[in-house]
Amino acid sequence: MADPATYRPAPGSIPESPGVYRFRDEHGRVIYVGKAKSLRSRLNSYFADFSALHPRTQTMVQTAARVDWTVVGTEVEALQLEYSWIKEFDPRFNVRYRDDKSYPYLAVTLNEEFPRVMVMRGAKRKGVRYFGPYSHAWAIRETVDQLLRVFPVRTCSAGVFKRQHQLDRPCLLGYIGKCSAPCVGRVSPAEHRLLADDFCDFMAGNAARFTKRLERDMREAAASQEYERAARLRDDLRALERALEKQAVVFADSIDCDMIAFAEDELEAAVQVFYVRGGRIRGQRGWVVDKVEHVTTADLVEDFLIQIYSESDSVPREVLVPAVPPDEEAMTELLAEQRGGPVHLRVPRRGDKKALLDTVARNAHEALKQHKTRRASDLTTRSRALQEIQEALELDDAPLRIECYDVSNLQGTNVVASMVVFEDGLARKSEYRRFTIKAVEGQDDVRSIHEVITRRFRRYLAESEKMGELDALGDPAEAVAGGAGGSSPQSDGADAGGAG
Repeated sequence: MADPATYRPAPGSIPESPGVYRFRDEHGRVIYVGKAKSLRSRLNSYFADFSALHPRTQTMVQTAARVDWTVVGTEVEALQLEYSWIKEFDPRFNVRYRDDKSYPYLAVTLNEEFPRVMVMRGAKRKGVRYFGPYSHAWAIRETVDQLLRVFPVRTCSAGVFKRQHQLDRPCLLGYIGKCSAPCVGRVSPAEHRLLADDFCDFMAGNAARFTKRLERDMREAAASQEYERAARLRDDLRALERALEKQAVVFADSIDCDMIAFAEDELEAAVQVFYVRGGRIRGQRGWVVDKVEHVTTADLVEDFLIQIYSESDSVPREVLVPAVPPDEEAMTELLAEQRGGPVHLRVPRRGDKKALLDTVARNAHEALKQHKTRRASDLTTRSRALQEIQEALELDDAPLRIECYDVSNLQGTNVVASMVVFEDGLARKSEYRRFTIKAVEGQDDVRSIHEVITRRFRRYLAESEKMGELDALGDPAEAVAGGAGGSSPQSDGADAGGAG
């Protein structure tokens, strides 16, 4: 660990202006990004009283080898630069919100000639309109099944669409009226896109327009004695009403807002969001975060708003939070710029909004409790597995770090190797490495492994000696996959590197 005094900026060298700062380790990697109204005041706080810092902040300061900063003109610029650096460098000590599970979305692929309605998870794609998230995929499918009567949009995959087009025959949904069958030309691309746009409008909360239109058409058909058509329109109207019933009404039709609540302890926090559109709860989502330093609820709110909304195309008019961020004016301006219109940050004090935010907070407390239960269970499982490895390999202690190597080639050429790392039973993906075999020709896994182990330990020993921590990591337990041989390549490699 480095002594923070060795890289503390000289007195008077830090400006008092607002800006963004970066702590870097000895290899130049950015390990923490922060912003401040006064760079001098904020940075001095890291070096003034080391014992008063949060334990994880102490670790960060000791891991760092230098600090630099960039002066900006406004608070909004500081927020934007901080977010862009966090996204670019992915610093290990920054607060990073991660989903507590993979939530499904209802997606409409507006980037295709014939848009498709589908359930999607994972990263969002450009040109796709998303609704949700939902707690369960079956909830999306039930809603879509009701809406396809009124908005018969394509739901099939590209492969099915192409096959039905070649057969010149629609699928079952086309025969029962739940698909407009664009694959066989029943509707033009423009007509199908209009259906998809109407579907999106309904899901966005503009339901009254469609229900009123169906009710008017139904009455006109009945007055004209077109009873079969009136019956179909009646069934369509009931399908829309059933779809709406699945979404709880909480406010007036004109209310669009996101409701955010936190539950936290000294080390972690859970956040839950309810998405209210058109006065109805349209979706719910949750995240968990490790606290890297001492932060208030207002700080958590600020970090969350920056990370979640900075690249979002669905910033609502109103965001309800348990505490306003420290730089409320700058945050409001940033969100308004992202939305293209005014955004209001509010802390509800009474009434229906306060009652619903309390419900969101109870969900956050439950999510934090479940997360800690799962984490404790995972720790028990990992400890048991490491103990089994210790016993199987007759080790004195359970292996805290495991490095696994393998070699691959293309018919004896382009030989490469890989290393994966587990620490305390968890994959440490930032430590994964790839090697190009340089000294071995042809297919010889034993010699290739020997080369990789030698290179690995030579670099490890050089870095450890440079840091004065030769024995800090301890000997890693290694697992090697490859061809059988008469020697032990890992032990030979360690000897060649000087670790034997």
